[in-house]
Amino acid sequence: MNRIENAFAKAKSEGRGAFVSYVCAGDPDQETSLDVCRALIRSGVDILELGVPFSDPLADGLTNQLAAQRALEAGTTQEDVFDLVRGIRKENDEVPIVFYTYYNLMFSNGLEEYIKQANAAGVDGLLVLDLPPEEAEDHMDACEKYGMKTVFLLAPTTPPERAKYIASHATGFVYYVSRTGVTGVRSDLAADLQEKVALLRTATDKPLVVGFGVSKPEQVEQICRLADGVVVGSAIVNTIKDNLGDKNTTLEKMETLVSGLVGGTKVS
Repeated sequence: MNRIENAFAKAKSEGRGAFVSYVCAGDPDQETSLDVCRALIRSGVDILELGVPFSDPLADGLTNQLAAQRALEAGTTQEDVFDLVRGIRKENDEVPIVFYTYYNLMFSNGLEEYIKQANAAGVDGLLVLDLPPEEAEDHMDACEKYGMKTVFLLAPTTPPERAKYIASHATGFVYYVSRTGVTGVRSDLAADLQEKVALLRTATDKPLVVGFGVSKPEQVEQICRLADGVVVGSAIVNTIKDNLGDKNTTLEKMETLVSGLVGGTKVS
């Protein structure tokens, strides 16, 4: 099995959902970004989702927009992002790494070459926010060639037949966006979450994770009783924003937050 399959299998064997953490690579700088990833791994996350900083992150709310802006202002380049992955891989060869990115960042530098380099650095999967399966043939071919897993999004507005079609092209896992709109912390989960996840379960047997808006252990627990995993991003990124210039406090508060959230994944 590959790292992603191993992560979901391990979580399932332990009677819990898989915890996927999101942070933006290079936020607020390269050195701190690596320390953040180390802190997330220490806190027990199953999958690291790294946002690749982009000037026009159209799927992201303010929290993650500002994270990308901080990373870009710190001078983060494509090679820096790959170096971050290499740095993680020097210390950890088990935790899967998934890039959360936009198509232009890959296409502008040569699609196949980008995927080749990402794979060589130690990336396991690609979630390309603005790339639907209908336009992803070259992308999927290159991913298959280099052993890169694909991740696709499903939304509350996705019709059942289209959900089956999208999910059929995911080789890593399927990411259900539990709310319409952009990323960001929410005080509660969508009222129709149980119904929507049940429908998606009939559309695919791929691992299914739920994200967008999750920030509390009780929300994590509720999701992990329904799906195979949960994604938390903005709540984690906020610990960076709220403690800029104080790395030790950032890491301390992040580990406290994430350890508590990971505790919510236990469902049996």
